[in-house]
Amino acid sequence: MTGTIDLSGDPNIGVYARVFEDVAIVHPEMPEEFTGTLAEELDVDIVATPIQESTIIGSLVAGNSQGLVVSSLVTPDELAILEEYRDVLLLEGSINAAGNVILANDYVAAIHPDMAIDVVEEIGSFLSVPVVRLSLGGIKTIGMAGCATNTGILVHPRANETEIAALERVVDLPIGIGSVNMGSGLIGTGLLANSKGYVAGSFTSGFELGRIEEVFGFLE
Repeated sequence: MTGTIDLSGDPNIGVYARVFEDVAIVHPEMPEEFTGTLAEELDVDIVATPIQESTIIGSLVAGNSQGLVVSSLVTPDELAILEEYRDVLLLEGSINAAGNVILANDYVAAIHPDMAIDVVEEIGSFLSVPVVRLSLGGIKTIGMAGCATNTGILVHPRANETEIAALERVVDLPIGIGSVNMGSGLIGTGLLANSKGYVAGSFTSGFELGRIEEVFGFLE
């Protein structure tokens, strides 16, 4: 259920993978130790593909059990692989690094506050969830300022009452502040989680792990 890991010394594991309830999307060149840990700790199948010919999967893919959202710059071969597992929505325009600008689970999608309202509504309809345009701690790249599973949402420690209240109005889940990797508020860069478990970056402290377990309901 729990663990910490890095990628060749890099604890920012959330930049390089995107985890859902049933699958984890990773680049084909990710080390077997990394992908094996995700498969075991989170009980997921591994989907190996680059996105936009890049390794930073976590920054470029968002979604939930209904579908995946990626930039329209995804290649045809990459798109074909993703479509084996989900319907896929392609983001046009300049705000298109989906993993950076969308924080989503099966109950809500929080989206970069500068994204056009018609695109926000399209994402909500596609993922079948209510949507809110939001920053966390003033950080607009909300997909990296938090981590959302179907059991809780962990957000940047500087997230204020107004930001948290905006989330609470549209979703009935535990929402708490925390950090990863010895004080980083960019939760999404150092945490991969679903309702079955989590894996945090190797610099994450025991106190931070405890907070993760509390918010996501892993405390026994």
